[in-house]
Amino acid sequence: MEPMQNYRSAIYGVFSDQIIKPTQRFFRKEAASSLLLLAAVIIALVWANFPVFASYHHIWHTDIGFSLGTMAVSKSLIHWINDGLMALFFFTVGLEIKRELLVGELSSPQKALFPVVAALGGILVPGIIYALFNYNTPSASGWAIPMATDIAFAMGAIAIFGNKLPMGLRVFLAAFAIADDLGAVLIIALFYTKEIVFSNIAICGILVLLLGLVNFLWIRWTVVYAVLGILIWIAVLGSGLHPTVAGIVVSLFIPAQGKYDTDLFVQKVKERLNAFQCSETSCGFSILLNEDHLNAVQGLELDCHNVETPLQRMLHALHPWVAFLILPVFALGNSGLILHELNISEAVSHPVTRGIILGLFFGKPIGITLFSYLAVKTGIAVLPQGIRWSHIFGASMLGGIGFTMSLFVAGLSFTSPELINNAKFAILFGSVISAIAGIVFLMAYGTAGSSNHNPQKTGGNDS
Repeated sequence: MEPMQNYRSAIYGVFSDQIIKPTQRFFRKEAASSLLLLAAVIIALVWANFPVFASYHHIWHTDIGFSLGTMAVSKSLIHWINDGLMALFFFTVGLEIKRELLVGELSSPQKALFPVVAALGGILVPGIIYALFNYNTPSASGWAIPMATDIAFAMGAIAIFGNKLPMGLRVFLAAFAIADDLGAVLIIALFYTKEIVFSNIAICGILVLLLGLVNFLWIRWTVVYAVLGILIWIAVLGSGLHPTVAGIVVSLFIPAQGKYDTDLFVQKVKERLNAFQCSETSCGFSILLNEDHLNAVQGLELDCHNVETPLQRMLHALHPWVAFLILPVFALGNSGLILHELNISEAVSHPVTRGIILGLFFGKPIGITLFSYLAVKTGIAVLPQGIRWSHIFGASMLGGIGFTMSLFVAGLSFTSPELINNAKFAILFGSVISAIAGIVFLMAYGTAGSSNHNPQKTGGNDS
């Protein structure tokens, strides 16, 4: 029985590392990346405002291009970041959304409705507040700026509490942030497209059909999806749609099943482990001397690769690059608010500033909490186990941290330097006060009686 127990322990260890723990690793990476994001924002503000560092805008607007025959492409460095690197960010977001739809908090109607309805409130109410202040003005196009939550900063804020808040609250925060990121992507695709080049759309459609065929034929080579993804991005780049939409589209076709199912994987592992028969009490470093042992180890590596899904493998590989490089670089290039060009009194009274700040600080918590409450009261969703309404309201305040996606949409909405400066100021200010308010509220009302290990009963009132 002991060898069988060892097999089971080894197999359970693999699945614990590869399947059960990704959510925990996701939370840790998001929390850690928030520190880098914060550092990037501070560096950008210092870099943009001190005369000795006056090269900030010159560097980010330096043209970088390439040519291939008669085709030539030239864009500024900040455009390559916003149109290119951010496509990888959206691709990763798409992978996370697909994983959540298949096996996570969005995998069933009962699980999905609560964070999805919450996200819908967090999209509609801030957008309405912004529209009320900017209706029929040149800045009306910025209505989507306060709609999305910056998941890295939000998870970083909630990580401060450690185990003092229920794990379900972190899952809820991540789920509604992912859901409203999906909403933001749809809004970008539908409302921030200026001109459609139908020939490129047709090429993109053919490539997407080919991508679907590759998935249908069970081709699991990552390089095939990478090449088709790059070609789709190039087609979208010239189509009039924002190139980051390509990241979401490609992510939906990444296979979510490996070559092996679990039973076959277990069988293969047992066969490989049976090859390790040593005459002495310890095999030592037999891998250097015994060809059978070497082949068994290489076979185990192949088995692990075959049972792992391409979606899981890509998400695991890309997420650190996105969290620790792409998003900080985006923040460094887009957070350079020039303070000496900003008249604070005029900025505060400007409709863009008021719409964004009030949308983030009031619209997000009101929309998320109200829609969550209506979903529970109407019976279409249930309050997650161990979560109180004080938790929901505190998390919804953290939902007002709109930083990354808000900056991104602001860049799509405005071309006027004045409007962009006002928008950046409002996003930074609204996100900061939302983070502080959410942390203070959860410290006062969210941690009492809460524990990861001793969740309270589900209920709609605070005790």
